[in-house]
Amino acid sequence: MHIAIIGNGISGTTAARFLRKYSHHRITMISAESEYFFARTGMMYAFMGHLRFSDLLPYENWFWKKNKIDLVFDHVTRIDVLEKRLYLKRSPEISYDKLIIATGSKVNMPDIPGTSLHGVTGFYHKGDLENITNLHRSISNAVIIGGGLIGIELAEMFHSKNIPVTMVVRDAGYWRNTLPYEESEMVGSLIKKQGIKLLLNTEVREIQGNAEGKVKSVVLTDDNVIECDFVGIATGVLPQISLLNDTGIATEKGILVDEYLQTNNPDIFAAGDCAQIRSPDSGRKSIEPVWYTGRIMGELVANNICRNPVKYKPGIWFNSAKFFGMEYQVYGFVPNKKSTEYDNVFWQHPDTQKSVRIMYEQSTEKVVGFGLMGIRYRHEVCEKWILEETQLSTVLADLSLANFDPEFFRQYEPLVLEQYFQQTGKKILPAKAKNLNAVIKFLKNVKR
Repeated sequence: MHIAIIGNGISGTTAARFLRKYSHHRITMISAESEYFFARTGMMYAFMGHLRFSDLLPYENWFWKKNKIDLVFDHVTRIDVLEKRLYLKRSPEISYDKLIIATGSKVNMPDIPGTSLHGVTGFYHKGDLENITNLHRSISNAVIIGGGLIGIELAEMFHSKNIPVTMVVRDAGYWRNTLPYEESEMVGSLIKKQGIKLLLNTEVREIQGNAEGKVKSVVLTDDNVIECDFVGIATGVLPQISLLNDTGIATEKGILVDEYLQTNNPDIFAAGDCAQIRSPDSGRKSIEPVWYTGRIMGELVANNICRNPVKYKPGIWFNSAKFFGMEYQVYGFVPNKKSTEYDNVFWQHPDTQKSVRIMYEQSTEKVVGFGLMGIRYRHEVCEKWILEETQLSTVLADLSLANFDPEFFRQYEPLVLEQYFQQTGKKILPAKAKNLNAVIKFLKNVKR
């Protein structure tokens, strides 16, 4: 059997690796973005000089030939689902028995004049990194449209090169559609401390260019004009599915797949950012363009092609990021708005960028989520508490079990307990300090 994979990101690459682990089938992976798989999350560090681009390649170049995974560096122009053939821009056509589509995302360009000007780019693909690297020495002022994770990455990148940056965010705070108010304000304050301008409650109405077709300024919705020679687009991403036009493969925002990641064509699967789950699990979105879900999907689709069918179960939601060195983690359900059904214990350090938020169900006091800024908690511990619907009082008493900061870092769990006492009048005594062996023993009971 010949299995073709379109896309060599985390989903396509993971699928190829596990297809080889599970079978001796012929495997061909096709990509027009890069010859070899690279760690997309490290692109900003390559730009800043912390890493070389070659350092973003998790596998040596010989890995693919050794594992009999054929790589084709070319662009797929058409899928013929009846004849089971892929047509490419430069290479001969490729026939397949099973097809995995892992085409990832594309930048969600705003519908405003000027996005085609020289000096306007997103930051998702290898080409975007190359474009920004080539441009940055001639940039005197940069504007970033949008306030999500890509927006702050771009801001930090230019800040590292001493290029003035202005972030234009349409919401009342940074990443307000995801972060609760206090965390949003915390990150916004951190951005401003770097000397970066953060303009809130406004949008870019137009990007203006000069006679050479290069960016010269942006016009805001309040008619203010900002002179600049670079505009970074950070208004989110969309599934890359244009290749599927006229194929009969069902799509909405993404490629519609069932719980086995199978499309409406039994020989075609989709995985990663481009896949849209028809019936997602409770509390999960139908499209989740994050690294770890792409990895899970890649392994799952290989399993479903070569072994017994397994349903897609991504488990407890989690995500992590860094904002100018300040770590952010979220496990489970941590909404950005207050709810009558849920309450939380929230502690914030008065002087430094650190906070802990523990969400729980009001009626039962079962813990449902953790949000952390500047403090690291163990993923396995938080996941265990959520999965086992642990009572808030138990979590608070054992909170030190979760702390994953280095040994000589200050521990803030007693202050979280004090905050809970101030909020509720209920006193929780911490359990006796646990050593590493106790943590390991605790984790052995995690339900999976």
